[in-house]
Amino acid sequence: MSMDMTSVGDTGLLDTLQHEVALFARRAEQTRLGGVGQVRNSMDRAAYLLLNRLDNEGPMGVKALAASMGIDSSTVTRQVAPLVDTGLVKRTSHPEDGRAVVLQLSPRGQARLEEVRSSRRQLMAELTHDWTPEERESFCTLLTRFNGALSARMSVQGVPAAETQQGS
Repeated sequence: MSMDMTSVGDTGLLDTLQHEVALFARRAEQTRLGGVGQVRNSMDRAAYLLLNRLDNEGPMGVKALAASMGIDSSTVTRQVAPLVDTGLVKRTSHPEDGRAVVLQLSPRGQARLEEVRSSRRQLMAELTHDWTPEERESFCTLLTRFNGALSARMSVQGVPAAETQQGS
């Protein structure tokens, strides 16, 4: 999947792009794009992605959740444990197979997730306050496309990349 750099455009522009992506990654990690106010930085990325996935897709087992996120079941188990301990996620028995565990967002988890989402929406509004709606739309479209390309590349290389899918 190698490309001749002359066929994909100006190397100066690509240098700028890779530098800006690196800066974005560092700043996003530093702030976790956590939001504003008391909610800022109050939920780590793994917890947010797990809660968001359960909210978007509904109750599911550990294996299904791991598969949908492109991570190992043991990782999901480890990441879900504190969410269960704090009452954000409920573990219940599968209705058809009592031995299987189903994870679902608790009412407390739903409320907490909405609080974090609201704070993050406010941060996005502040960061892009001087952007037009069209610029916001373009940025979302291009960032989604960029994440899709990263996901596809990781999948080709055999690395699970489902976390870059929409809804993660």
